[in-house]
Order: sequence, then structure tokens, then C-alpha cells
Amino acid sequence: MTTPRVLEPFTFPRTGREAANRTVLAAMTNKQSHADGTLSADEQRWLVARARGGFGIVTTCAAHVTSDGQGWDGELGAHRDDLLPGLTQLADALRREGSLSLVQIFHGGVRAPSRLTGEQPLSASAFELDAPNFERPREATPADVERLIDAFAQAARRSAEAGFDGVEVHGAHGYLISQFLGTVTNTRDDDWGGSLENRARFVRAIVSAARAVTPDDFLIGVRLSPEIAEQGIVLDEALTTARWLVEDGVDFLHVSNWDSFKPPAAHPDSEKLLTTWFREAVGPEIPVIATGGIWTAEQADDVMEQGADMIGLARAAIGNPRWPQQIRVPGWEPDRPPYTPEHLRDAALSEKLVDYMRLWPDFVTDGR
Repeated sequence: MTTPRVLEPFTFPRTGREAANRTVLAAMTNKQSHADGTLSADEQRWLVARARGGFGIVTTCAAHVTSDGQGWDGELGAHRDDLLPGLTQLADALRREGSLSLVQIFHGGVRAPSRLTGEQPLSASAFELDAPNFERPREATPADVERLIDAFAQAARRSAEAGFDGVEVHGAHGYLISQFLGTVTNTRDDDWGGSLENRARFVRAIVSAARAVTPDDFLIGVRLSPEIAEQGIVLDEALTTARWLVEDGVDFLHVSNWDSFKPPAAHPDSEKLLTTWFREAVGPEIPVIATGGIWTAEQADDVMEQGADMIGLARAAIGNPRWPQQIRVPGWEPDRPPYTPEHLRDAALSEKLVDYMRLWPDFVTDGR
């Protein structure tokens, strides 16, 4: 039997850090941490089960870098030094299972509700969006921007001190960094707004600041969304931002495709799929992770043919914690939703996470 290409080892060129294979557990909201941001046993169990199941890289859920950046209940924190014991415990556990480990660091921006933070949300600008429970944000002051850049850097420093192999800066999915990148959500007229160069300055400054306070062999990558129409993020600008980040020396780019088998909205008739657009834009040297709609080894290899070096799994990894091990079996097909609660519990989901999965259409069979 031919080993699926996605199970081949991968070495990050700048640092020499080696992943046992090219499977990446993508960061996923799971609401299992404690209210103060400390790691819970449930959160650790969920992540370690995927490391034990053979994922080459395991990424935590999004961890907020400031108290005013928390986006949801039960969110992991990386914003205080007293969180280091839990982070260290998790990094140690993932290393024992043989996985490289990343902390995804983020700030919710307008999506950090006041009911959690006690403060009005801040963002690149004050704006209105037609979204449920929307709170109009205040525009971040220049001092806020500098504070936030340092907060991302300090979260990276804590992650390194805890023993993680790297961080993924979350610049996708509409959170604060996306809000700086988008023309709808960023209408500033200072150095942090206007031209794409100015709108991308925030994420580039975060990468630079994080690099300055972490060891040389610490991985720093960025996750980007190719397109977010409601925020004014368009493909051509996302590709340019990606090129700049490569010039800045990021260790990887993570392209969040949602569906890796559809062309971009900007070019609906294109035969090139999103991963190929990014690969051609950034050149052959930078490692690219692609995530979105991948369930089988054949699909993973297909996306690698499109230009990805590594494959991120999200929904497929929820019900299949041993996916990298099981794809070695000829004819194996992953379990797909809807899942029974019992199946999800056996896959190391806590009751809290099972309840959260019930909010996803057709994901849990009991309909509660």
C-alpha cells in the first residue's frame, strides 16, 4: 500500500523543527476552558487525544491576548503570566505524544462582547454591521494599537516559555486583525488605515514584535482568510498581504479556505482553486497549510497537489481523533455527522463541547 502523501514528515525550513507528518489539527472553538482563561482538564483531554491520534501538529483554540479581546465563554487565555502553569502542562502533554504544538493567539475586536469583557468592543474603526447581537465598536486609539501589538508579542513570549513550538497569529475569520485588513471595518486615515500597506501594518507589526521576544527556533505563522465580503477583504489584497508576510519571515501561512474545492468568489470560473492562488502568489519556499472541507486522504493529497505543504483538519477531526492513524487502513472512511453524543464523548469531547456542537446544523443526532 502506498502511504498517503499527507503522512510524510515535514521540516520547517527556517527552524529545522520537524513534524511527524503533514496533518494539522486546526484551531477550533470549544468553550472548554475555565472562566478566567485557565486551561481545563477537558480542554487538555480534547487536544491530547488528537496528538495521540497521530496529528503532526496540534493547534489550540484561539487564545485571547488581552482581557478585552475575549470572544466567547470558556475561551483559553494567553494574556497573563499566571496562565503559564496550565499552558506549560498542555505543551508538555502534547510533546509527550509526539506532536508539534501551536497556540493560536487572537483578539476578537468587535467580536469581543461587553458581557464578557465589561468594556465596549474596540476595532480598527467605529462601524455598523448587520449581525446578531452587534455592538458598535469604538475606534482603537494609536495607544491602543501599540498596546495590542505588544499584547500579541507577550502572548507569543508566554507560549514559548510554556514550551510550545510556535504560535499561529489569527488574522482570519473576521476577528481584530481581519478588521484592520478590511476596507469596510477599517476607515482610518492614519498610519493604520487607508492603503493596504497601512491596513496590513498591524499584522506585520505583530509578527515583528513577536519575533523580537521569542527564541530563534520558535515558529511564527499567520492564518488568513482569502475573502470576507462583508468586511471588505478581497482576494487580490489577501494575496499581497501574504506576500508581505513571507518577506517579513513568517514560518508558515495558513489559508482558511472554508471549501478547498471551490474557486474564489472573485474568480468563480477559474480552474485554479484557492490554495493554488496562494501558492503561486507566495512562491515555493514558504510552508502553506490549507484548511477547508477536507475529509479523506484522497482529498488531502488533492489539496497538496494544489500547492499545500500541510493539511488542516477541523470538522473531520472532531469525530475522528485518530484520523492520521486510520487513513493508513485501506478503504477506511471517516465517520461523518450527524454524530451521536456517545460517539462524540468517545472522541474526547466534554459535555460542554457536545452541547456546543448541538448548535451546528445536523451535527448531533439527538436534536437538543
